[in-house]
Amino acid sequence: MTLATTGEFGLIQRVTSRLGTAQTTLLGPGDDAAVIAAPDNRVVASTDVLVEGRHFRCDWSSATDIGHRAAAANMADIAAMGAVPTALLVALCVPTDLDPRWVEQLADGLSAEAETVGAAVVGGDMAASPLITIAVTALGDLAGRRPVQRSGANPGDVVAMAGRIGHAAAGYTVLSRGFRSPKALVEAYRRPAVPYWAGPAAANLGATAMIDVSDGLLSDVTHIAEASNVGIDIRRDVFEITQPMRDAASALGVDPYTWVLAGGDDHPLVATFPADTQLGPEWTVIGRVIEGSGITVDGRLHTGPTGWDHFK
Repeated sequence: MTLATTGEFGLIQRVTSRLGTAQTTLLGPGDDAAVIAAPDNRVVASTDVLVEGRHFRCDWSSATDIGHRAAAANMADIAAMGAVPTALLVALCVPTDLDPRWVEQLADGLSAEAETVGAAVVGGDMAASPLITIAVTALGDLAGRRPVQRSGANPGDVVAMAGRIGHAAAGYTVLSRGFRSPKALVEAYRRPAVPYWAGPAAANLGATAMIDVSDGLLSDVTHIAEASNVGIDIRRDVFEITQPMRDAASALGVDPYTWVLAGGDDHPLVATFPADTQLGPEWTVIGRVIEGSGITVDGRLHTGPTGWDHFK
């Protein structure tokens, strides 16, 4: 069975029958558009696209894994504004000879990841394409909080991170070298563990700036520095290099700090806070905001890679 024999509307029926609902979903799939509750009277919106061979490989990850990753990448952006994700819209382009079960499993992953925060897939579109392309738009609610932008960091603020970092990048390297272990790293690449809770929590703590680290820590923190007209110094010694990372780094001849400082796909949240903010143990202080511009590591200019660039 292929999509050509299933047909567009048959595929839509297969997918929508697998999607859950959320409290904010007033009208889900089936009409020209969905209707989502917006209790805050503001809607936070973000979109991202994943292209086969560029952002994922079907021989590395299952369709369900890819669904989790696509949802996570978008909902992390919503959390980074201090909001709670409420709904996803998915535009999917796929080859006509693809097995419809692959699309069903993708929908399972998208739906399952959305459910972790009480959100749901509420609609989208489908089209034929030589390459699998998944474009997701995420919506979110601020629940009365101010949006945390990238432009509010001040000299003297601390820089703190919630979530893991370096694991997914290590998993990517492992897979790209033709291996499937350490399993912990490979699974970290396949399914991010995003600290969605940290976005609203940071906003409530008075975060002055925040960002989702998707392309690399140094690369993404640079966006805060540039938007806030400040410098940021990152401390290398605060990051934990886990045993699986050490094992993989030794076997592959890689400096594990390259994964930490320049690797993406883990989607931790990094925020800046006034220095006297009482942060819980779930936050790791990784640096400070300083006068000037640019990013330094342990007070020195970093000369190695800083992150992913979609056009390089």
